[in-house]
Parts: sequence; C-alpha cells; structure tokens
Amino acid sequence: MMPSTWHDVLALDARTHRLSARVRRCVHGCSGQARASQHEECEPPAFAGTSGNCWLAGIFVAFALLLGGPTVAAETVRIVALGDSLTAGYGLDAEVSFPAVLEAELRKRGHDVEVVNAGVSGDTTRGGLERLDWAVPEGTDAVILELGANDALRGIEPAATRANLDSIVERLVARDIAVLLAGMQAPPNLGDDYAQAFNAIYPDLAEQYDVLLYPFFLAGIAAERHLNQSDGMHPNESGVEAIVERMIEPVEALIAAARAGGTTAER
Repeated sequence: MMPSTWHDVLALDARTHRLSARVRRCVHGCSGQARASQHEECEPPAFAGTSGNCWLAGIFVAFALLLGGPTVAAETVRIVALGDSLTAGYGLDAEVSFPAVLEAELRKRGHDVEVVNAGVSGDTTRGGLERLDWAVPEGTDAVILELGANDALRGIEPAATRANLDSIVERLVARDIAVLLAGMQAPPNLGDDYAQAFNAIYPDLAEQYDVLLYPFFLAGIAAERHLNQSDGMHPNESGVEAIVERMIEPVEALIAAARAGGTTAER
C-alpha cells in the first residue's frame, strides 16, 4: 500500500530508517563482524547459512513491509470547543450539543477526531482567558474558539473583549495549536458605534495571527424561530445541526492545519 498523506510519508520514512538499520546489523552479523546476539536476532532460520542469504532475507523483509505492509494510522486529532452556552449545549442533552454533533459528523466523513466540550454557560471572554490553561490541556491539537456573545449582551467595552480574545489566541498560537475563531455580532440595540467596534474584533484577530475564521457562529440560525429554543437565543437540536452543516468545511480546514503541525492555513 503506497502512502497517501504526508503523515503516511513521514511514518514510512521512519520505518525505512529502522529497516535499514536492521538490514545492516543482519549483514554484519552474518559476516561475523557483529556480536553473536545480533546475528541470532536478525538471521531467520529459513535463510541461515550464508551472508548472501541473510542479505536477501533483509531485502525481502524491507520490500514486504514498505510495499505490502499496513500503513501507520494517523493519530486522533483532539479538538477543544472553547465557548459559552452556545458550545455547552444549554437546554439540550449532551449528545446533541454542538461538540457532540460535530464530532459525529466529522467521523462520518472519515476523520479520526475527538471534540471536547469546553463550553461554560454564561462565560465571557474574560472567563475563557482565566480558565484557558486547564480547559485546553496539553495534547490538544486544535481549538474552536467561540466566545464574546455574553460580552456583548452585558455591554462590555469592545476593547476589553478584544484584549481578552487577543490573549487567548496569542497563547494558543504560541503552543502551536491550530485555531478556528468563531465570530460573534453585537445586538443591534447597542448602537452602530458599539457594533462596528465589536464586530471588527474577529476578522482583525484572525488576520493578525493568521488563524482560521468563521465570521458568525450563529449565521443562518439567529432570529430563525424554528431553529432556536423558546428563549430565542439558544439553538435547538435542528439549530445545532444547521450550525454544524455550515461549519463543517472550516472545521475540516482546521483539522488539516492541526495535522500539518501549525496554526496557519488558507482561509
């Protein structure tokens, strides 16, 4: 089976180096230049006897593994969904929350992923910053950052929201964690000046840190009664499914960025 991804190529390269080392030990062992233990370890009984046969055995094993052996499976990508009640799944069962539905859809598409629900109802950007280290533990490959709605609802100054999100993204990027920034929009009743200052935060930070951007987490969902719970603010099951359907391609780009080992990607 030939390698089909960069991960497979790297794994194949590592296996090639290990095989080369074993073949060299085998040849030296058969020619009497290595320790007897090395000779016994690498010389298969069916080919014992001459250095030529040992060499052929090594070559046969190398080609069998490289051309016909199974490829090394890619490691699971661990995504943390860091957000507020929209991520946590307020008013919904855990299995139909945004992280759970997203993980299920990604797995249907063949992605080996785990999506961790790190949403806290009522959380602000300040709260997200304060819990960042334990909410996004070591071993995290990517983060979907969905915070800011409660800042706007409370009328928090956009400059403070920007500073908090800036610190979160900066720290994640410094840890080589891929980031998908899910934008929010200010309620219209807060006025044009507030809305302009608030709404600009997300594209500005995405450009500044070269991370992925999904402009508005509730795009196509906000103000749609059939997609929201009775409070008119939190998505119902159908609403969550609609969010996942709209976000699936940006999240796939996030997975690609995480597998590439960096925080940047084409947007």
